Order: sequence, then C-alpha cells, then structure tokens
Amino acid sequence: MRGSFARLAFSFVVWSIAAPGLAAQGRQGQPGQQARPAQPAGPAWTPQLQSQVKRIQAVSVAPDGRRVAFEVATADTAGERSEWVSQLFVADADGSAARQLTYGERSSRAPAWSPDGQWIAFLSTREGKSDLYRLSVGGGEAQRLTRVKSGVVDFAWAPGGDRIALLITDSTTTAEDAAAKEKRDVRVIDESPKLARLHVLELSASGAAGAPRLLTPGSVHVQAGEFDWAPDGTAIVYSFQPTPSMNDWPRADVAVIELVSGTRRVLAATRRAETTPRYAPDGASIAFTASDDPPTWGFTSRVYVVPAAGGEPRALAESYDGQPDLLGWSGDGARVLIAETRRSVGRVSALPGDGGAPVDVSAADAMVTGARLNATRTHLGFVSQDVDRPPEAWIAALGARFEPKQVSRVQTLPEAPLGRTEVVRWRSTDGTEIEGLLTTPVGWRQGTRVPLLVVVHGGPTGVFTRTFIGVASQYPVATFAAKGYAVLRCNVRGSSGYGRQFRYANYKDWGGGDYQDIMSGVDAMVTRGIADSTRLGIMGWSYGGYMTSWVITQTKRFRAASVGAGVTNLMSFTGTADIPGFIPDYFGGEFWDTFDAWRGRSAMFHVKGVTTPTLIQHGEEDRRVPVSQGYELYNALRRQNVATRMVVYPRMGHGLTEPKFQLDAAERNLEWFERWLAARAATQ
Repeated sequence: MRGSFARLAFSFVVWSIAAPGLAAQGRQGQPGQQARPAQPAGPAWTPQLQSQVKRIQAVSVAPDGRRVAFEVATADTAGERSEWVSQLFVADADGSAARQLTYGERSSRAPAWSPDGQWIAFLSTREGKSDLYRLSVGGGEAQRLTRVKSGVVDFAWAPGGDRIALLITDSTTTAEDAAAKEKRDVRVIDESPKLARLHVLELSASGAAGAPRLLTPGSVHVQAGEFDWAPDGTAIVYSFQPTPSMNDWPRADVAVIELVSGTRRVLAATRRAETTPRYAPDGASIAFTASDDPPTWGFTSRVYVVPAAGGEPRALAESYDGQPDLLGWSGDGARVLIAETRRSVGRVSALPGDGGAPVDVSAADAMVTGARLNATRTHLGFVSQDVDRPPEAWIAALGARFEPKQVSRVQTLPEAPLGRTEVVRWRSTDGTEIEGLLTTPVGWRQGTRVPLLVVVHGGPTGVFTRTFIGVASQYPVATFAAKGYAVLRCNVRGSSGYGRQFRYANYKDWGGGDYQDIMSGVDAMVTRGIADSTRLGIMGWSYGGYMTSWVITQTKRFRAASVGAGVTNLMSFTGTADIPGFIPDYFGGEFWDTFDAWRGRSAMFHVKGVTTPTLIQHGEEDRRVPVSQGYELYNALRRQNVATRMVVYPRMGHGLTEPKFQLDAAERNLEWFERWLAARAATQ
C-alpha cells in the first residue's frame, strides 16, 4: 500500500487472514448489496480450493477513465514451482472487452498508464531481475526499458510521458562480487546498507535512451510509493530515510529535487516522520502525512499541506482512525483523498484543503482496498470483495455520487457453500466494547453448540476486515466452517479501525486487556449458545502468535493452539529482531529499565505448567520475529511433555509466500484442530 510502509512492520498477515463482516454482496452487484439467500449444497471448501482464489492487485485506471489495467496473481504449484505468478489484464471501464496482456512463467506487475493512454509500463522478472517494460495498448511485444543488476523497485511516468522516475536498489560492487566468489564476504552489521535511490530514465519514440540518471546520492533511502512528479515535470518530491532499516521509519523526511539543476531542498524535517508527499494539480502545494511527535509504533499520522516553494506546513482535519493513507488530490485541488479502515470496512474519504471536516467518498458498506487515483484525478481503481464474493477489480468516477462498477470477472470457483459471517460485539471485563467477525459452520442451526476457533490478527495494529473468507490462508476460515467449526476473529484493543484511543489502549499492557477481550469474546459466544465450551481452539500469527503463546500460559480452557511466527520472549525478541525499537515503545522503556514489565508479559516466563497441545509454525529466514522465538516455546513445551510440533519453513521470512508452504500450513492447522477438538459437521 502506497504511503503506509511503516504500518506493515508487524502486521504482515492482515491480508491473508482478514475476515468479512455482516453484509454480503452479490457477485454482479455493487459493493454493499444485501446478502443473497443461502447457497445450495455443493462442493466443500478445502485448503486446496482456497488456494485457487486469485489475488487482484494494482487496479490502474487510464487517464481518460475509459479503460482499466489490473494485476491477477495465480498460485503456480506445478512440479518444482511454488510461487504466485502475476499477469496483467486490461478491460473497458464497464467490464467489457477484457483481455490478458502478459503471459509466461514469470510475473508481470504494477501496471501504469502513460499520460497519453497509449502505453502501459510495468515491472517484470521475465529476464531474472525486476526490470521496467512498456507495452503498447494496441498490441505487440513488450519493450524492455532497463537492464538493472539489482532490480527496479518502483516507477512513475513523468507528466509529459517522455521520462520515467525509477526507484533502483544499489547493486553489489565489483569488489563485493569478488569477495563473495573468494569466500571473503563478511558483513559488518549496520554498515554499507543497500539503499533504494531515485533515478530518471529518458525515453525516445523507440524506447529508452541511455542509462538511468541518479538523482539521490548519499545516505538517502526512498521507499516504494514515496515520490511524486511535479505537474510541470520539473521536479520530484520524495520521502526519504537514512537506511532501509524498518527501525528507521521515524526518521523519514520530505525533500524536493529539481531535475535540471539537481538542486535538493528539504521541505519537511522535524522529529515527526514525514511520508507520502503528493503534489497538488497546480503544483503550488504539496500534501504529506506526518506522525505524532515523537513517532510511535501505534502509527498515528495526520495530513499536512505545505507550499511547494517552502514554508510552514498546516494540518488538515484529523481522519477517523488517525492513520490516513494519502492517495492524492482531487482534480480541482480543493480536497485531499485518503484511504483508511473504519471498523471492519476499508473506506475512502476526502479532507478539504481549507481544514474542514472529513467528507465520505465511498459508501459505508462498500469494501474498498488498494485504491489508486488515475493521472487526471477523475477516477479511482480499487479491489472490492465481501463475505461471499471473492476479490475483483472495480472502478468509480469521482463525481457527486460514488457509483462503483465491477471491471474484472476472473474468479472461476465452484459454488461451494460458505459459513455465514456476521459482525458481533461484546463487552470486555472493563466495559470496553469489542468487535469481532463470527463465522458459523455451513448448515449451522440456531441452538446447536459447535467447537469454536479463535483467530488473533497480527500487528497489534492489524484489523480483521470484510474480505472473502475463501482466500488462501494459513488459517482457512471457509474450510474451518465447512468442517463444522465456528470461527471468531477478535479486533481486540490495539487494533486499527476504531480510533486512536482504542489503538493505543494496549500500550504497556500486552497480555492484559487484550487477553480479557479474547476471553470475554469466548464467553459471549458460549452465552449465545454457539460455542461448545469444552471444544475451544486458538491461533494467530506474529502478534497473534504472541497472544496465542500468552493465552496458553494463562488458561487451560483451550484444547489446542497454533502459534505462527509468535513473539514468545520480549527480551530475546528485541535483541534479535530487525525492529529493536518496537517493544520499548509499547512498554515504555528498555527492558533494563522496565524489566518486571517485560518479564511479566512474556510467555516464556510463565510457561511452567502449560498443558495445551500446541502447533508452532515459523519461517526459517524470519528477521521480524526470528525463528529462535519458536524454538524457545517448542523446547519448553517438549521438556514438560506437552503435545507439540514445530514446523519450520525454509526460505520464508515473516510470512509464508510460497503457495505450497501456505497450503501445508493450512492443512497442518486443520489437522491439528481436528485431532484435538474432534469436530463434527454441524449438520449431523
């Protein structure tokens, strides 16, 4: 998501385990339609079927709003292959004349229209590294525009269409290549990082003319999506930080570089983290987001506007959740468009340039994610989905009314019946209202008690939203429902989507109020006559894994648990992770200053006496939550003769990106809970 890189620090799995809410949508209707009648009986959902759901991304609308390009990713698991392969499609804005643009075993992604609408530029790994290509909309072969050793990270067309700004990662030097060959390739931590730098590529009628020209030398690292062309093409505004380290996001500032002179002006540099700069249509102003002062890992930010020539920034109105993803300006320059989660729905809003109150753009029941403005600022392209509707590409004109139209129809799935999903609310032990998403089993009848599985999201600033329950996931909600389970996904305190106060309610209290939010949710489902209190399971990845490991040290109510990439020891985690500033922010100090608080809320210091059978899953190359966190829990449980199994996934970082591993994780979770909860179909 452009402009929200900081929020991804500990929330990587939100997309893969997000869940739908109360209102369903018809496949041919607009987002927000009322639910259709229950589907007829048919094939049952399985992890294998869920892996067939395609991913839709990067919905790009042509400058004239008449055509839409989008990216479709399919799981390729044939033979030795295990990857999501993306290809580009194009269709008319009404969904007609759809056709596939790119083919092959390698991915093509990130389509972007040229200003005249005649070309689509995109990134592809068809020659190994990620390079930039362009393809005539009228047909023909794609032209390769770059031959970069390290890879192109991101790009943007200049307003005139004669140049393209590129973000390219530093390549290895000749000396470094020689050292690697001669086995002398030692690394000194935090020295000589490979930065992503801005370049500009000149284009001729026949393609690229010359090599990309470097624009940002020195200690300047630019994240993807963090730059924008001036409307007259004479300058580029960008956000930068000194290194690629995730721990350095609080040091982000905004600068402008003049293309002809190479002059660089810092536009915003305070103790806040300044990101996502976007030029106004007239080029006179620049909008950007700025964090709290000082920045916090709860990721609060606000939109500011500053004169492009320099001056004092002024704040626009605060957004609903205090985490606006800045999309750009409206065509008349009177408003700034933002995307944000509001409770369990992705929404688009507008902030008036005069500081007035936010104005809703998208409808309250329309799920909008991945929104992108077209170059003329007349249309939005986005992905929409809901409880019984898989993701597809959509378009909406930015007029008096928000009237979205479905563009793609690429999902070809059998009519397998889905469990019903609804928004549920309950009061935690301190009276705080908590919201969650409850999916009941296929064919469930009121008054029938069934085994309940609780899923905890990552973050902790993640949030469960109204997305299709049949997406591929290590926690396959549609499959669980087909097997007779009810699934409760809790948006505990600390989640996004419920305002700043709620998001910060778990500061200095991990394992406290959030734990009570989960347990009170379980009690509420038991009271409602849904959950069988003797057959409870719990699972979660990342922060969800932290909570799961914590829960099994606090209660024996759950008959089985699954810990995915979980933080189990706050001290050893902070000493080995790539975000050492994360826990000190949440816990109000370093562990040597607040030792009792850190120890008191680490599962490993309460692990004695745990009896819950626990499955542990972890990526072997995880730098965000090192795999040693999983080993600590596994060995402690094993030495106490607790039923446990640890599965380590080679090559994987903090998330499982290979489809075969995603399928393996889902099947293992299904088998684990079937083994310990002995679920039976609710219809039996």
